[in-house]
Amino acid sequence: MTAALRVLVACEFSGIVRNAFLDRGHDAWSCDLLPSDDGSNRHIRGDARDLLDDGWDLLMVAHPPCTRLCNSGVRWLTAPPAGKTREQMWDDLEEGAALFSTFWNAPIERIAVENPVMHKHAKARIRNYAEPAQSVQPWQFGHGETKRTCLWLKNLPALVPTNVVEGRDQRVHRMSPGPDRWRERSRFFPGIAEAMADQWGGYALQEMAA
Repeated sequence: MTAALRVLVACEFSGIVRNAFLDRGHDAWSCDLLPSDDGSNRHIRGDARDLLDDGWDLLMVAHPPCTRLCNSGVRWLTAPPAGKTREQMWDDLEEGAALFSTFWNAPIERIAVENPVMHKHAKARIRNYAEPAQSVQPWQFGHGETKRTCLWLKNLPALVPTNVVEGRDQRVHRMSPGPDRWRERSRFFPGIAEAMADQWGGYALQEMAA
């Protein structure tokens, strides 16, 4: 039986998902344009798109910088925020859709991409687009908070909740504006990361051994 998976966690600088897979004995690496928060030597600073042909068993895209794809921000495409033009908004959309499309169509057997709900303009620009397999909430995995996260899955099962808890705090949504707000909003919930490592890691090992 295969002892470990080669796992690439793209668009992650916190190391939360990477470490969950590492803790279970997998050959896991994170990659982001930013340095790793924990200074790990298991972090590659650069563009994850340059690594997709390196023989990974599983690709997890933790938090792609695709804000223009989100349904909550579709209004900016017609009424851009101060200091931005419509052309800039649509250019950002094209760039975000191309990034998502590259990950979704990567030459890797098992793929999971996390992103908020998308609007129709984003969906139309993604090659081989499929609807998300599921949406999860932190409170299903031990965190008493709400933050709906959609998961696009290829050759992976939907996550099963591990620890449904009380509490429906909108902490992430209510964060005060500031220079580090985007950083805190992008951090993955450890309970969800552990479920990914347990469930997807175990599923992939069984599949590869069959």
